[in-house]
Amino acid sequence: MFSKQEAQQVRKEFWIAFGKSFPRKWILYDTQIKDLSFKFYADNKKAEVSIDIEMKDELFRNAYYEKLWSLEAVLEEKLGTINKDEHYQLENGKIISRFWVSLPDVSILNKNTWSSIFQFFVEKMSAFEEVYLDFEDFVKDV
Repeated sequence: MFSKQEAQQVRKEFWIAFGKSFPRKWILYDTQIKDLSFKFYADNKKAEVSIDIEMKDELFRNAYYEKLWSLEAVLEEKLGTINKDEHYQLENGKIISRFWVSLPDVSILNKNTWSSIFQFFVEKMSAFEEVYLDFEDFVKDV
């Protein structure tokens, strides 16, 4: 069991190790669409890669969600089973739209699972980015 401070240090080491192991520039927030971003997430139970649509204007958020949803077959071909939620609630209560894939039974606090998480991150984020770049003009045309 880790203290809060020790767990924070291990999380920091995780992200540093990931960046050193895979030193490439990811799209992440550089989608050129305000409030549409790609995200990596890991906790003590799972790892996730997602596309988050965080527009405050629900009409725009829904329009981008529908665009990405129309690419569901392409996304699933590249990523496998994909989760989607038009009204995903973040821990802070904010409602966003999200498409994501998960890797269960791994922990950011267990260094033995880091390699699996890193491979998952690279494989799935690369696939998300590939689909986005292939259909970027279509997605941006809202």
